[in-house]
Amino acid sequence: MRSVIVSHPDFDGIWPFAADHFHELWMREGPVEFIRLGPDDRRPVGEILSAPGTVTRLIGLGLPLTTACAGKLVQLEEAAFSQGYSDRFTDAVELLRKAGVRIYEHTSEGFWGESVAEFGLALTLCALRRIPQTYCQMLTGHEVWDYSPPGGIGQPGARGHQFGDESRFTSGTVEGKRVRMVGLGNIGSRYAGFARALGADVSAWDPVACEPAFHRTGARRVWRIEDLLDDAEIFAPMMPLVEKTRGVVTAAHIERLPKGCLVVLVTRAGICDMEAIRRRVLADEISLAADVFDVEPLPLDDPLLGRRNVVHTPHNAGRTRDANMRWAEALASQFKRGN
Repeated sequence: MRSVIVSHPDFDGIWPFAADHFHELWMREGPVEFIRLGPDDRRPVGEILSAPGTVTRLIGLGLPLTTACAGKLVQLEEAAFSQGYSDRFTDAVELLRKAGVRIYEHTSEGFWGESVAEFGLALTLCALRRIPQTYCQMLTGHEVWDYSPPGGIGQPGARGHQFGDESRFTSGTVEGKRVRMVGLGNIGSRYAGFARALGADVSAWDPVACEPAFHRTGARRVWRIEDLLDDAEIFAPMMPLVEKTRGVVTAAHIERLPKGCLVVLVTRAGICDMEAIRRRVLADEISLAADVFDVEPLPLDDPLLGRRNVVHTPHNAGRTRDANMRWAEALASQFKRGN
């Protein structure tokens, strides 16, 4: 068996730890050739490999695969090819398949879903307790340490000792909160499970999620988005952005959210009417915890930045080192064990 991994910096730019982890995994099974190309090397796989006709197991990452390449890989038994985001090897891959080569493809499950869901929980906790805001306030003054109520006299519902939350918006603990979700897939189901484990009441709408997803997370299934809105304290739309989900959360849905509701965005902003979210956030009617936006990067003068009712991060929820490792492991696990 001859095992080869070929990786281009274009792939490393998206998954910077994955190729090396592939190498580590295969080295545990036996000899493996690892070829890391230079940034200007645009040769296809078949021109890079020495004696391509002797390769039996191959991973190509971020480099072209042509039909001419496929014709040279006469002893290839199994392979995987990835550009990092989308793979465009249809003709060459089909030729290999017709020759009996097992081609392994990556699913969307099992790697960055955990990273994004945990990040969503972290954003939720930060928004509920205003952690980023108080951190920044501590850098510039001592006002944040002043727990005195207005006028120095304790008043019901006013600021008190060691109280730093913003009571106009959903705040405090996840426990007991009404979490309402759109989407219970790879990311949403994990987030729902976290919220349930912390004691939240979770309901979700997802017309394609299987029933076990609801049983596993403990989320209550509703059959209309409208049934989620009127009592939501935390509203978390967590669907992928595809043609059918674009704008699935409409302006009318956003308008129905109760005052003070926290909206959590960690998948794609395009699933929501962001104009409606912006209007209500800027009017101090709802709060926002977001890793994704309608404009990226956000302009430095964007009015969402730095608000008391907004927690924001720069679309970096998914690609942890752990996600890189799981990405490689999920693909490598499909191959037969090496000799």
